[in-house]
Amino acid sequence: MGPLSDLTVIEMGTLIAGPFCGQILGDFGANVIKIEDPGAGDPMRQWGRSLPKGHSPWWPVIGRNKKSVTLNLRSPEGQAIARTLIGKADVLIENFRPGSMEKWGLTYESLAAANPGLVMARVSGFGQTGPYAKRAGYGLIGEAMGGLRHITGEPDRPPARAGISIGDSLAATHAVMGIMMALHARQRTGRGQVVDAAIYESVLAMMENLITEYDITGYVRERSGSILPGIAPSNVYPAANDEMILIGGNGDTVFRRLAETMGRPDLAADARFVDHAARGRNQAELDEIIADWTRPQALDALLALLEDNGVPCGRVYRAPDMLTDPQFIARQAIVETEHPVFGKIRMQNAFPKLSETPGEVRWPGPALGEHTEAVLAEMAGLDEAKVAALKARGVV
Repeated sequence: MGPLSDLTVIEMGTLIAGPFCGQILGDFGANVIKIEDPGAGDPMRQWGRSLPKGHSPWWPVIGRNKKSVTLNLRSPEGQAIARTLIGKADVLIENFRPGSMEKWGLTYESLAAANPGLVMARVSGFGQTGPYAKRAGYGLIGEAMGGLRHITGEPDRPPARAGISIGDSLAATHAVMGIMMALHARQRTGRGQVVDAAIYESVLAMMENLITEYDITGYVRERSGSILPGIAPSNVYPAANDEMILIGGNGDTVFRRLAETMGRPDLAADARFVDHAARGRNQAELDEIIADWTRPQALDALLALLEDNGVPCGRVYRAPDMLTDPQFIARQAIVETEHPVFGKIRMQNAFPKLSETPGEVRWPGPALGEHTEAVLAEMAGLDEAKVAALKARGVV
């Protein structure tokens, strides 16, 4: 019973941008009813480097805490049933190409006429308006247009990706923020509204001072690899046995502690490194000095030494490290749940943590259409015979 347990959410759409939005709401108790095509369902059910036992390791996460209902939105009967379900919902999420909902007769205006309090979150590549609105907009395009791709990677190589679908996830997270704002406004007005979350704008919102810096100084930020230009020391450094350590010592007092820990207190008084600006100008030289100190040392000993002296540091985590780390364990950042095919599986927990009404992983992604009959009976008043007839016609 999370803080959103009084909300009913209809999730339409596929892959990550819309479904991650539904995942977050479901984690905190919302009754999320996911509408999927009766054929293959959400393509996320087939994603992954491999499909152990014929099932995707992606789907248990992004499909968690949701109910799966199959419904053919391209058929008039399916559209009518969708309209009935949406009429009893608080929130509708969709991430189809703009124009699809309108083509199916599911415009916000018509839906809100029957359900004035409806909040409709529309997640797309470029938003619902503007000359690019109807273009296909995947996350990688939004990441590039929003400025992230150009500044990610090594200076002498083409732009790199983050390694996850960060553009989609950012758009979904901003959509959740918009949903909660719209629900708050509904308490005063009684009316819902449309939340328009574009992937490229969600990425742009994270770009810190990139636009303003150019506007004022003409400086175009470029790829800088593992550093932020002018912020030093703050980098990844080598340790013994080909391991790596991150050290952040760019504050004046922290840098003095780092220099003393290195047995080089003179560095803090050196004109090249005496303050933030000087260290930024001599970043590469300072990084070489620190790397020469870290390179021969064992990672665990190095971490302990720096931690004892109050210098921010850390290892570069991989999945195995996360599963055994005491901080992850103490805060239950990773939880175990039961999957009908895989058995016990682990995944990241609901976040952020709330002290009184925390979120939780109640169940992993359901089987395709697992809740069709129950939901249609409860919300649309359809008995088994009617659902069977719809199945026979390919509507569900």
